[in-house]
Amino acid sequence: MVDEIKKRILITGINGMLGKDLAPVLESQYSISGIDVHESGDSKYAFFCCDITDAGGLKKVFEEIKPWLIIHTAAFTDVDGCEKYPEKAETINVRGTKNIVSLCREYKTKLIYISTDYVFSGEKPTAYTESDATSPLNVYGRTKLEGEELVRTGLPASLIVRTSWLFGKGGKNFVKTIIDKSAQVDTLKVVNDQRGSPTYTVSLSLGLRELIKAVFWVPEKAENYGVYHVSNNENCTWYEFARTIVDVCNINVDVVPVDSAQFVRPAKRPERSILDNSRYEQVTKDKLCTWRQALQSYLSDSKRKR
Repeated sequence: MVDEIKKRILITGINGMLGKDLAPVLESQYSISGIDVHESGDSKYAFFCCDITDAGGLKKVFEEIKPWLIIHTAAFTDVDGCEKYPEKAETINVRGTKNIVSLCREYKTKLIYISTDYVFSGEKPTAYTESDATSPLNVYGRTKLEGEELVRTGLPASLIVRTSWLFGKGGKNFVKTIIDKSAQVDTLKVVNDQRGSPTYTVSLSLGLRELIKAVFWVPEKAENYGVYHVSNNENCTWYEFARTIVDVCNINVDVVPVDSAQFVRPAKRPERSILDNSRYEQVTKDKLCTWRQALQSYLSDSKRKR
């Protein structure tokens, strides 16, 4: 009965790394439902096994749930995978988003679209603001930017949230990779010429909760719609991130800084994709913790999960 009076939020990709942390953060205030292509082992939330590229299947979910808000986290996020399979990236990240936008318009549903720092070229020496020119270097960034454009033109009264370097308990991530590899080798080589802001999925989820309150719970203002950058504060290189992980975890392994050129990868990455969170902080009156504090929280949360 309580759920009936709560506003309904539908999370796409609820079984993904962000979705798994987002649902618990929002569940006390909202009635949560989720869709994913992978079956759910958690019966806590209303779940629909549905592909976002299946417009008919999505429509059935919308018709049953009639959500107040969609948080669209589902995407093909494997950066190198997108480069290898550009048609798959286009299908999921663009066509899937187009289906979501179309149904949100039909059912008058609000939308938050999760995007990425990889929409930028990485050439700016300082942090990127929402108004900076985009110029993605890879298929992943390009398809996520195309998704942004679909949202921007199709649903002006929506939010596009760019974030960066996500890590979380619910999926494969850099922190877990470093810890696991450290148990197998004596030396880790990690790139030291790419700089950004590692962001814990719980931190991002809390930020999304604050954005929902600040933009959709008050009398809505057109100037508060649009793009927001939301990441943990401060920045580092992947090497500095890895060095901090092994230090905090007291792991005895050598971490060696190297250039990206030493790793041949299908997709090119931006050298500097730091996000400026000023707009988020101004509108919500909130500030996310630093990536170091977020790392400590992740490690503590992970221990409790064992």
